[in-house]
Order: sequence, then structure tokens, then C-alpha cells
Amino acid sequence: MKKIKKIKWVSADELDKKLMQDPKFVKAYNNLETEFQIASQMIEARIKQNISQEELARKVNTGQAVISRLEGANAKPSISLLERVARALNIKFNITIQ
Repeated sequence: MKKIKKIKWVSADELDKKLMQDPKFVKAYNNLETEFQIASQMIEARIKQNISQEELARKVNTGQAVISRLEGANAKPSISLLERVARALNIKFNITIQ
């Protein structure tokens, strides 16, 4: 009979500390910063206005999946798309690129 290995659980802080020691991870993480800025601002504005992803997608003239990808920081949106989203949410995006 095979012996089952015990899983050693680690906290999110411990995992973060370990991952941030890997230069490749740090570079990939930093490359996502802009997408996270966009996503967090979109989500905050959409929730404050109490509208669904579907409703926002209709206002932007795109699909709900596009909004989902933007909010999940899984997209590289065009400036045109960001402008349409900003108009639909009546916001201005604040993005810092370093």
C-alpha cells in the first residue's frame, strides 16, 4: 500500500515571499501591473453603479466575455476599447506605467 504524503500548507504571505525571490516571477508579475490597475478600476466603478458585466458589455458594444477578460486582467485592450469602457462607466482610468 502506498503511503500518502502529507501536504504542507503555506500562507499566502509565505507563498508571495517565496515567489518574489524568483526574478522571472517578479518580471512577469510586474508586467501585469497595468492590467491589474485597469481591472480594479473597472470592477470598482461597475459595482458602485450596480451594473452587470452583460449590461456594461451592451453599453460598450462588445461581448460579456470581453468585459470578463478585462476584469480578470486577462486581456491587452486597445485604447479605443478602454475609451468606450470609460465613457460607459463615466470614469477616467488612472494608469501608471514604469
